[in-house]
Amino acid sequence: MQNKFIRGTFFLTAAALISKVLGFIYIIPFTALVGTQGFALYGYAYGPYTILLSISTIGLPLAVSKFVAKYNELGNYRAGLRLLKYGMYLMILSGGISFVVLYVLAPYLAEVVVGANESSGNTMEDVQSVIRLVSFALLIIPAMSIFRGFFQGSQSMGPSAISTVIEQVVRITFILVGAYLIIHVFEGTVANAVGAAVFAAFAGGAAAFCGLLFSFIKRRGVIKRQRDESPDNEDLPIFSIMKELIGYAIPFVITGLAIPIYQNIDIFTINELFVSAGYTLGEAETINSVMRMSLILVMVPLSLATAFGMSLIPEITSAYTRGKAKEVNSQISQSMLVMMFFTLPAGIGLSILGKPVYTMIFGTGNSPELGGLVLQWYAPAAVVLALFTLTAAIMQGINQQKKLIIGITIGVLVKIFLNLALVSSLEVAGPIIATYMGFSVSILFNVYRIKKGVGFKMAPFLHSLREVTLLVIVMGSAVWGVKTLVELWLPASIGDFFGSVLISIISIIAGLLVYLGGGVRMRSVKNLFMSIKNDSFSD
Repeated sequence: MQNKFIRGTFFLTAAALISKVLGFIYIIPFTALVGTQGFALYGYAYGPYTILLSISTIGLPLAVSKFVAKYNELGNYRAGLRLLKYGMYLMILSGGISFVVLYVLAPYLAEVVVGANESSGNTMEDVQSVIRLVSFALLIIPAMSIFRGFFQGSQSMGPSAISTVIEQVVRITFILVGAYLIIHVFEGTVANAVGAAVFAAFAGGAAAFCGLLFSFIKRRGVIKRQRDESPDNEDLPIFSIMKELIGYAIPFVITGLAIPIYQNIDIFTINELFVSAGYTLGEAETINSVMRMSLILVMVPLSLATAFGMSLIPEITSAYTRGKAKEVNSQISQSMLVMMFFTLPAGIGLSILGKPVYTMIFGTGNSPELGGLVLQWYAPAAVVLALFTLTAAIMQGINQQKKLIIGITIGVLVKIFLNLALVSSLEVAGPIIATYMGFSVSILFNVYRIKKGVGFKMAPFLHSLREVTLLVIVMGSAVWGVKTLVELWLPASIGDFFGSVLISIISIIAGLLVYLGGGVRMRSVKNLFMSIKNDSFSD
């Protein structure tokens, strides 16, 4: 059973990693095809879609996974099948309602984003069209996700893992092939290409659903035998179970929505704010698009903290439930230090190499000067976003879900207020600083609640953090020095793109050598990873 669990976890982790890598890589050729204005249009569709998708699924797949596992462990397989049945009904209903809401709201959202009288950027008709095209995915994705939850709860991770990869491969293939054919073969517009790209969410979801359905049919003999051997529980109060499921899932939804909400605040306010500050709509859309592209780069180191934070919940919950306050404190300190060890150098290094890295990833045709400036400001946000993700995971681990929602709400209000206040004076840096401040308020609130809930002491963590901070300063100095020397050495004839590639690669290698070389010599870092190693093999 243990080997099966480890194998299943490996499959899910590998599938998630493949999906994230593919999701990052495709952005490079896609932005080359549609440009910054096309990518802005793409973001206008995906922003509200992400919010509606999270609301429509209400975290139920995760909850179904937990409860199916619980009932299966008790030998009550019939209960798990009933949960799948009624959960599917609920997901079809909520997905259908979300589809109608997004489809109907498309004209109003388009007017908020670009305005009815602007002509220097994307048109209202273009924005309305792509929002309506992406809304069709809401008809299939929620139902597909409940299938995944059922398989995971049944400890059958293969179908979920394979469907994750299928969804991403089909979606990305549809995006790139569709955009290329529309622009270069059929000589269509960028708006048409983006329309095909956003509809790819439906194509990917449909392919994944078919894969999961095939796996379910393939296993129906085993499923039928398990059901027949289970006790007859038709009197099981399904509505009370669904109520419990939703109550368990909603805090996870709110937490998962935090970063998309911040993104949507920018998507739906930046254009109007910059137009009011004297920019044209086209210029404002370029800023909007470049900020989203920069955030994609910031999310790369953040993904590590997200995976680590979510895997932390069971361990902290277990220690908290057993009343092991000292163990909880130790786990919190270790997790925060490991997270800082990875995200702090990534954020600082990415900030120093802002323009070269941006140009290397997105090319010279997507506003590299602006992109470099935005990335310099945005890159350290990896640390802030990671701290938020981790403290939110800890809050859930110690049953502080309701307080967590309060902290997120306060942070969002701060973000909205500062967006409105800072753009006129700080321009491009304004929305980024507003993001820092909003998440920082939520982090401080979370840390306060954690200290109050488990008596967490910051002093040991801050003491260990000093060595990591010193190491990051040394690494940052080395990266800046190598970057400066390579820039002086490169001949002008090499061109901006290839020059940026060389500067980025050489500087990153130098930074890694300095950071890892220094890390293995620092006592607090060695003690940290030795402790983690001992914990991992203690069982």
